[in-house]
Amino acid sequence: MRLFYGFGIRGFYVVMWLASWFHAKAKKWIVGRQIPIESFQVPKNKKVVWFHCASLGEFDQGLPVMNAYKEAFPDSFLMVTFFSPSGMEFYNKRDHQVDLALYLPLDTKIKARKFVDHFNPQMVFFVKYEFWYNHLKCARRNGAKIYGVSSLFRPSHRFFKWYGGFFRKALRLFDHFYTQDQRSKELLNSIGIDQVTVTGDTRYDRMLAVKAKSQENEIIRNFVAEKPVLILGSSWTMDEEILVPALSELREKFKIIIAPHDISAKHIEQISAEFDHEVEYYTAFENLGRDILILDTIGQLTNAYQYADLAYIGGGFTGKLHNILEPGAFGIPIFFGPKHARFPEAQLFLDHEVAFTIEDSFSFEKAVEEALGKRAQINEKLAEIFAKNQGAAKKIISSLS
Repeated sequence: MRLFYGFGIRGFYVVMWLASWFHAKAKKWIVGRQIPIESFQVPKNKKVVWFHCASLGEFDQGLPVMNAYKEAFPDSFLMVTFFSPSGMEFYNKRDHQVDLALYLPLDTKIKARKFVDHFNPQMVFFVKYEFWYNHLKCARRNGAKIYGVSSLFRPSHRFFKWYGGFFRKALRLFDHFYTQDQRSKELLNSIGIDQVTVTGDTRYDRMLAVKAKSQENEIIRNFVAEKPVLILGSSWTMDEEILVPALSELREKFKIIIAPHDISAKHIEQISAEFDHEVEYYTAFENLGRDILILDTIGQLTNAYQYADLAYIGGGFTGKLHNILEPGAFGIPIFFGPKHARFPEAQLFLDHEVAFTIEDSFSFEKAVEEALGKRAQINEKLAEIFAKNQGAAKKIISSLS
């Protein structure tokens, strides 16, 4: 299996290289890995602590642990690797204490050994998903302690299948797992991994910190005026197509903010055309008294939630639900599509009746009406949920001390 893994890794690189001729994101993935490891230097007298995050979402999940670690050990050198270009491109939009960020090299024996020998991390944290066998094995061989942070497992994962022996070897390289939920702990226990502690989802800490530091946004404040606000956060084309009929009706009662996942000029034009171009744009705000504002730039959505009364979060029609904890931290009712099985926080919110699933435009309008009547109760329930689930990062760091 290890031989097939090696072939698979190299084959994936070839696919990405071919795609890089036509796809901008694939090109960034290739070009970012062409920078020589030797060009990145770390102080000789510093303890190197390495966090690996697949993308920006995992970075947000690891950030509370990174900050807590830096607070406890300020002289450490904190290094972060990303698999995806979105992590590398946007991590600096977060308030962080990262000393060095770079792409994770391809997970071959040679590249992994070169990477680990050069940086020599003494502690390694892999956030949520992705377990790169060769990098983990080299780190372990060099004497590093290895931890899983906010780890989340499902029965469908290959680690728990009959053919998953090789992949289970990667998990057995870890000194300890800090999981999001009890089910993940039980799954690890079922394959003989007992060094597991349920600490919860670190994003609760992250979102509470974000809320505490939220600042006024003059453009959004002027746009919303005195009307109630409905936000579409990280919406995909499918979300927008399904909701447009409802939004055309709801714009009479609400100020609507649309923050699409894709902010390309072509996609922004498509959204605008659905509303006969009677919209405002964040980057060219004119305060014309219109009812729809499109956030055609990255970095404004989180702050926008402080003005919202309701929030629809995209990705629930494709099984790639975006972060519902962001609006949850601000205490507002949340809506999303039906495909949310991979996200335990979604079921938690549904069980506590602070979120609503929708199937179509009609059910969305109906859910909006119901949520408005429960706005105060939902705010209280969300505050209770966040209070109960905060503190995961401190639990992890205190157990390391």
